Amino acid sequence: MKNTFIHKNAVLGNNISLGNGVTIEQDVVIGNNSQIGNNVTILSGTRIGENCQIHSNAVLGGMPQDLKYRGEYTLLEIGDNNIIREFVTINKGTISKGKTSIGNSNLIMSNAHIGHDCVIGNNSIIGFSVGMAGEVIVQDWVNISGLTAIHQFSIIGENTMISGLSRVVKDVPPYIIVAHEPLRFAGVNTVGLKRREFTSDKIDELRSIYRVLFQEKRNTKFALELITEKFRKTVERDKILSFVEQSKRGIIKGYEF
Repeated sequence: MKNTFIHKNAVLGNNISLGNGVTIEQDVVIGNNSQIGNNVTILSGTRIGENCQIHSNAVLGGMPQDLKYRGEYTLLEIGDNNIIREFVTINKGTISKGKTSIGNSNLIMSNAHIGHDCVIGNNSIIGFSVGMAGEVIVQDWVNISGLTAIHQFSIIGENTMISGLSRVVKDVPPYIIVAHEPLRFAGVNTVGLKRREFTSDKIDELRSIYRVLFQEKRNTKFALELITEKFRKTVERDKILSFVEQSKRGIIKGYEF
């Protein structure tokens, strides 16, 4: 381990693998069986779970790129079984939320950036060179393709897929694929949902719900009322209704079915 610096107050678990040129500052915790590649920098306030792979030249826990940050104590929390590839940067939080949070079993590909106070769920794929501004929320089982730019405060619903080179400036509801410019609904995420063992009947239900949501010409409020009236209560129906009702930025546009 040439040119490696580990602060005496850092807490490292058992069976940690460290490459050359690693810097680990004070107030860092790394769980058991994690692998830290060459020239990785892990800054104060970072917490990393077990069985994580941090590849070469990643920088974790850097200062927020936000003018309201005044050096207050904040964290970056990363769960278990995550793969963080080369040159990824993840900033810690600001006074807004106090931390940036990454869940479990995510793949974050090379050169991606995750800004301050973001919340990433579980089992998601963040593609290469994805740029994620501050306070973005990504729910579970999301696939964000490469070179996508995501506006601050945007929310990406669970089980969605975002095509490459996308510009996300509105919220993306769950269970769908979004593509094109400007970004809009491109269908239900059939392949992803089948992999998660959603039945054909359930996928048809989701397709019908979104047909109402995106074809209703009057307004979104009326579309939600129609969905509530027309479709029986299910977990998926209610997640869609709740997501759209609570969206502050508004949701992406649809297309003609």
